[in-house]
This record gives sequence, structure tokens and C-alpha cells, in this order.
Amino acid sequence: MLRIALLATGWLLIAASPIVGVVPGPGGIFVFAGGLVLVLQNSIWAKRQFVGICRRWPRFGVYADRALRRDTVRRREWDAARAR
Repeated sequence: MLRIALLATGWLLIAASPIVGVVPGPGGIFVFAGGLVLVLQNSIWAKRQFVGICRRWPRFGVYADRALRRDTVRRREWDAARAR
């Protein structure tokens, strides 16, 4: 039940981000990021979609991983340094 509640809260935050984005300041970005984190932590389908997007557009993957503070940032940077 808790996982479903967190997933629903994440989708509500994502849906509310354009509304909050109208208010002056960067509030909509943080609301969207919080919702995205909740959805990615609680939905296998969303994780698969996110991984597919990150593979298709690697530059987006780097920025998204940094914003979400994921461990893959360190792995990508290490792989890039090793490839040089």
C-alpha cells in the first residue's frame, strides 16, 4: 500500500509541476524532480523507460543522473576517463 501511495504521489507531483511552474521562481523544476524520483523508485515500468531514454540520448542521461544523484554518474565519468 505504501508503494502505491508513493507512486500516486509522484504522479501527482509531476502533474502539478506545470501549475507550480507558473509561480515566479524555479519551483516547478523541483516539484517535477521530486515526483520523478518517487515514480522511478516505485515503478519498474518507469525505470525501464528512463533507462531506454538514457541509452538513446546519453547526454540527457548524464544530466538526469546528476540531478537525481544516481550512482551511474560516477560510473559514466569513470568509463569516460578510462576511454581517454
